[in-house]
Amino acid sequence: MMNVILRIVIPATIIFTVSELSRRSPRLAAFLLTLPLVSILAFAASWSKEHDLKSLSQMAKETLVLVPLGLPFFLPLAYADRLGLGFWSAMLAGLALASLTIGLWLMFGPK
Repeated sequence: MMNVILRIVIPATIIFTVSELSRRSPRLAAFLLTLPLVSILAFAASWSKEHDLKSLSQMAKETLVLVPLGLPFFLPLAYADRLGLGFWSAMLAGLALASLTIGLWLMFGPK
């Protein structure tokens, strides 16, 4: 039960910290977002549950490909002012771009 609580509390704490920090120091908040904290926690939780290195290795390889494919998500948010977009329209445009790049790779990339 403690494991489940930690899986909820740690990411929630990270999200809260980044959102609070973003007002005072956007650069530091961005730095925290770039750290693969969720990945580290997910790998550790998976390892502690299954001890399957082959599965973790495959997940790491997939992550190496999918992370760059998800980066288009940030483009509309980064240039929302120039594009005349509000927050929600920039967020939706970013989700659409990331979904497109990841979806195309999932459909046409190696299996």
